[in-house]
Amino acid sequence: MTAPRLVWFRRDLRDTDHAALAAALVGGGPVYCAFIFDTVILDALPGRSDRRIAFIHGSLQELDAALRARGGGLIVRHGNPVAEIPRLADALGVAIVDAGRDYEPYAKQRDAAVAEALVRSGRTLVLHREHVIFDGDEVLSKAGRPYTVFTPYRNAWLRRLDETGVPSFDSGTASLTPPPVASGVPALAEIGFGESARFDLAAGCVVPGMHGAAERLDDFRERMLRYAEQRDYPAVKGVSYLSVHLRFGTVSIRQLVREALIIGGAGGMTWLSELVWRDFYFMILDRFPHAVTASFRPEYDAIVWEEWPQGLRAWQEGRTGYPLVDAAMRQLASSGYMHNRLRMVAASFLCKDLGIDWRHGERWFAEQLLDFDLAANNGGWQWAASSGCDAQPWFRIFNPVTQSERFDPQGRFIRRYVPELAAVPEKWIHAPWRMPAAEQARCAAVIGRDYPFPIVDHDSARQATLARYAVVKKAG
Repeated sequence: MTAPRLVWFRRDLRDTDHAALAAALVGGGPVYCAFIFDTVILDALPGRSDRRIAFIHGSLQELDAALRARGGGLIVRHGNPVAEIPRLADALGVAIVDAGRDYEPYAKQRDAAVAEALVRSGRTLVLHREHVIFDGDEVLSKAGRPYTVFTPYRNAWLRRLDETGVPSFDSGTASLTPPPVASGVPALAEIGFGESARFDLAAGCVVPGMHGAAERLDDFRERMLRYAEQRDYPAVKGVSYLSVHLRFGTVSIRQLVREALIIGGAGGMTWLSELVWRDFYFMILDRFPHAVTASFRPEYDAIVWEEWPQGLRAWQEGRTGYPLVDAAMRQLASSGYMHNRLRMVAASFLCKDLGIDWRHGERWFAEQLLDFDLAANNGGWQWAASSGCDAQPWFRIFNPVTQSERFDPQGRFIRRYVPELAAVPEKWIHAPWRMPAAEQARCAAVIGRDYPFPIVDHDSARQATLARYAVVKKAG
């Protein structure tokens, strides 16, 4: 009889198009499924009422039900996977543990330790390409090196896709084996977490699990053709809102790439390019792990940043006096989500208007974002700070007023998240400090009383940033 196998679910919380599950089922022997609430990760969280844990919990409940419908069930444990996975493998008598390959430094160290522990008992950890379309050495330059600029990477990625197509790992309704140990999803309280805040995204409530992902994809499918023209406008329902589902794997990246190719056109191809960015940042994290704590381009570590706790706090709380920046930060605080265009605007403002180290912003987003992913978060922040993988010059500085005028022209998004400016006319909504005093009083939006003065003057801040970044120019 074929020895049992254990599928270790991590950031792939579904039972469809699942590489590790499909590989385990091919052998024909008993297949068990497990998830570990990793205490190394949980203990590092800033609080015990975290939206992400609630999302994972809801997704696990749906996954457990799906596995039970196949005759199996989800074994859930709470502890350090380096101890828990070998312990489970021994109790279940499995020969192989299958899991999706991860690229974060901690995950790579954890998996190496798990593999070593399994080997000591004659077992094997097999990691499958699960979270990306291509990894390892599959997309390299002609010189055989990893790409460090996106556009040539994307072009090579697309050529590779033409050669290989998009794989599928459909296990159908293949039966699983009832686990001989305790299974099922514990209550949040049993792992030390409280019920979390209601999921509230710009486009509606977040529904965890495969069902939530399918609803989002169905909703986006008919809008994807308009994605290229609508994606930058936060007051418009233009983006997919699938990022959290990709983060926790309640939908397959392969399915989304197939959907983009089917839709095609400017919308489908623009969205596909965004999915390629995701692969790119995973690759960068995998190949250049120093970027987690240091600048991807080392010469940028010579920049001297401002030590300004009050400025950082004003930015975090959405009290900078720049309406679009403040609206973005308040959206993040209230929902755990921020529109992608606004992530760029808010990050640029912190680094290049306030002169504050990008690492402070990266950490804040890591705490607040429901869809937080180390690779994308780090890559995006370093892009904003010009220290990352970017072909653009370091003196790119977003103007928060012109960004507001361009991407929220009627101020609809601003008025939703900065209600003290709700009555401000469109003419003044992007820079309300320029509004005449009588108009401020009429709108009950007196600057300095109802809404703060700008924390910095953008033009002056821009000059200070150019001087700050001059050290990079000299190094070049």
